Formats: sequence, C-alpha cells, structure tokens
Amino acid sequence: MLSRTDFGRRHFLKTSALLPAASLAIRSTSARAAVTGSVVETRDGKVEGQTLNGIHVFRGIPYGADTAGRNRFMPPKRPAPWSGVRAATAWGHVAPQKVGSPTEYSQMVQWLNQPGGQSEDCLVLNVWTPGLRSGKRPVLFSIHGGGFTTGTSSNPVFDGSPLAHAGDVVVVTINHRLGVLGYLQLGDVDAEFSQSGVAGMLDCVAALEWVRDNISNFGGDPGNVMIFGQSGGGSKVCHLMAMPSAKGLFHKAAMQSGVALKTGSRETAAAAAGAVMKQLGIGKADVRRMQDLPLEKLIAAQPRQIGPVLDGVAIPRNPFDPDAPAVSAAVPIILGTCLHDSALNITNFALTEAEMKVQARNTFGASAEKVDNIVADYRAVDPHSSPCLLLARITTDRGLRRNAITVAERKQAQMAAPAWMYRLDWPSVPYEGKFGAVHGTDVPLTFDNVDAWPITGKGPQARAMAQRMSAAWIAFATTGNPNARGLPQWPAYTPAQRDTMVFDNNTRVVSNPDGELLALLG
Repeated sequence: MLSRTDFGRRHFLKTSALLPAASLAIRSTSARAAVTGSVVETRDGKVEGQTLNGIHVFRGIPYGADTAGRNRFMPPKRPAPWSGVRAATAWGHVAPQKVGSPTEYSQMVQWLNQPGGQSEDCLVLNVWTPGLRSGKRPVLFSIHGGGFTTGTSSNPVFDGSPLAHAGDVVVVTINHRLGVLGYLQLGDVDAEFSQSGVAGMLDCVAALEWVRDNISNFGGDPGNVMIFGQSGGGSKVCHLMAMPSAKGLFHKAAMQSGVALKTGSRETAAAAAGAVMKQLGIGKADVRRMQDLPLEKLIAAQPRQIGPVLDGVAIPRNPFDPDAPAVSAAVPIILGTCLHDSALNITNFALTEAEMKVQARNTFGASAEKVDNIVADYRAVDPHSSPCLLLARITTDRGLRRNAITVAERKQAQMAAPAWMYRLDWPSVPYEGKFGAVHGTDVPLTFDNVDAWPITGKGPQARAMAQRMSAAWIAFATTGNPNARGLPQWPAYTPAQRDTMVFDNNTRVVSNPDGELLALLG
C-alpha cells in the first residue's frame, strides 16, 4: 500500500516539479553545425533550437538577467545581449527551492544541486512552434504549479510539442523566482527592496513582455496570448489578472485547480521577513547583507508559507476580492477543479467510514451532527467511493471548488467577458484508481502529454480524455471560446445555471452539479 510519502511526496513531486536542468551555452558561428535547427533573432541576440518531429523547439532562452548578487530581491532586468548564436537546446536552470531533507530526497537533491540544476540565473523560457517567422499563431503561455515555492518548466508534462502539433499553436513555458528569493518582503526594512515581495510575479510579467517583443519571429501572435496554470500556476494567473503592468500582455486566461481570491498582506509578510532575518542573524541596519548570503542559507531559512504581497504598486489589490479586477475585465477565463483534488493530501487508503467522519469533523470545526449529516448526504450521492475519496471530494468542494465558483461569479458580474467552468471527474487509472480524479490529473490532459505523467496512465481512455481537454484549451486560445469539435456545446457560466463541463468518459454539460451538496457546506 502506498503511503502519503510514497506517492504524495515522492512520486508526485519527484516526477513532476523537480527534474534536472542543463546549463546554457553560447556557441560561436563555427560551432553551429553541432546542432541542427533554425536560427531566430530575438531582441537580445540570435538563438538556435532543434527541429523535432516537425516542431521547432527552443529551450533555456533567457528573458531576464541573473538574479544573484546585487540583483537578488530586485525587479527583473533584461539579460545582457550576446553576439553570435546562442544554443537553445538545453533546459535552463531551475529556480532555487526546498526539496526536502537530503536523507528522504537524496536523489532529488543531488539532481538539483548538480551543474545546470538550481541557480539564481533562472529567468528562462522555452518555446515550441510549428513554424518560424510566418503566420500569427495563438500563444499558450504556461506557468508551472508547485505553489509559490517549488516547480520548474522542465517537467516533461509541460512539453509543448503535442499542443503545437494538434492546434498549430505556439507554446511557451517559463521558470521564475520562487520562495524566499521571489517573495520575501524586505521593503519595510529598506526601500531599495520595495518590490522584493512581488519579484516572482514581476518575473512572469517580464516573460510576457519577452513574448510581446519576440514571439512573432517564432510564428506566434503577440496579440493573441492565453496564460494558464494549474494549482499554484492558477494562483499566479489570478495575480497577473490584477497587475496593471500585465495589462495587454495576455488576452485569455485559464486557472486549473487553483485560484487566488486574496494575496498576502503586507503586515504578515513583513513579520515573516523579520523572522527570516532574525534566524539568519541579520539586523535591520545590515539588511543589504542578505544579497551576499550563501544561497543555501537563505533557502534553509525560508518560511513554510510564502507568496506574493499586496504591495500597493505591482499588486495594488487582491486578485478577486471583493470583486473581479477591472484591469483584466475584457479577458475571458476558463476555470475548474478535479473531483478529488484533495486526495493528494488524504492518502490513508485504509481509512474507515468512522475514521473519515472524525477527520471531517476535525477539518470542518463544526458540530458532529452537522458534519455527519453532510457526510451522509455525500455518501447517498456517491455510495461506492472509498472513505478516503469521499473525504477528498467533500474537502475539495469546500475549498478549491467553492473558491473557483466565487471567482467565476465575480468575473461574470462584471458583464465584460465570459467565464467557462469545468470539473474533471475522470479518475486516474494507475495505483488501482485509489487517487480518483486527483490534483494534477488535468495537467497531462490539457497538454495532451499522458505519456509523460504517471497519474493518468497511457491507455486509450487517457488518450481520449487528453484529446478532449487539449482541444478545448486550443480552441479557447485560438478564439476565446473553448467549444471544440467533438465536445458537447459548452455554455458560458452564469450564477443562475452554473453550467459546468464535466470531463469524463461520458463528457457532458451539467447545470449546477452537486448544487444541493455545495449548499450544505455553507
């Protein structure tokens, strides 16, 4: 039997967010014969990628300068231009991040600490395109998950080749600063660091600016960009929708199993920064020493929870509280959840019905009678699920799904651009289906990359689901409407109908799915 450590940490994280990256290289013109591919001019210099199965692939292109030294905790800067042709055939560096103890994750740590692994020189992006310098293809701009502390675009599940093949689109994935390096709020100690609490989000804006300035040479249309992300990536999408500096840089957005109603308060963030400085033995007068500390010390002192800060400038308001941001009112959105998102954290497969009720009471903080009634109503609708999956369904509805509905309704209230809601009910096949439609199942389906992700399996059902979901994402990127051939008609979301595309072997539209159950949760 798999424990939480066996899958929820080891399999999920190790096979997803934290794969090794290779270092960049500048090649002279005489060395270009070593790599086959096409040369493209960017604003900073020429890059050469590879052509693989008809798709031009460029990896590790810098969109920002090294963030070490005097650039640590500062807004991103343009990379220094280069002469000659830069090889864009290897993954760029992974943003420095905690990956667990060396004892438990020794192989993972070894991967990330090798040359080309973790580095503050991590502002890089990757491009997949069917054609160069011709056509105005839609651009799908992916922001990886992992909260605001882990992840990398070099995860194989983010390979853009299948989408580029199927939809004649350009796919861009990015790395950006994470954790203490991206979100430590030092501005209340020294005004020079006034944007240190939003640096990671400013990186995302800088990457979008790179797309605006360069993507036409890669066959993409800078006037037709869709941003999308799952989990923490969805939260980053929500933040971008509230950032004035990102206005006009994207034109559609999708949030998968992750939205942000609010961002971090400045007061809480300042207190966390003070605690980090105290742990490192640095007083307020010496705050600039933080730029000279060894990277390992900073990462070791990172708080467990850290993310963007409501700084009043780059992020002038909460993403979707108390309403949807006016700055992105014209941007249509897709958003949704998986049926059992929370199963990633509830992996006691031996859980009994009685034990599940106890856990539910502890989680909800409500009376035993009320919680038992909620569980009973869910059980009546879902009589065959294991106690583990039923608890995951209830906690998902109470958290991620309720928040997604809130975002959809606040977006719809603007009456400026539509929202489309989905729910993925299709259960993951591996591990005897114990995880159900778990958090992350929709990522390989929207990228049409089931071969790259262990949770979906590689069978015909997985491939069929991937074709359905990726077709909707391609259609949305192309037209701003996710209705695609082979799918039922997908109406836009309204509070009255709450029409939701339920992706499953029987993909269908359901009005207000489980509405009575959701009402029980308050």
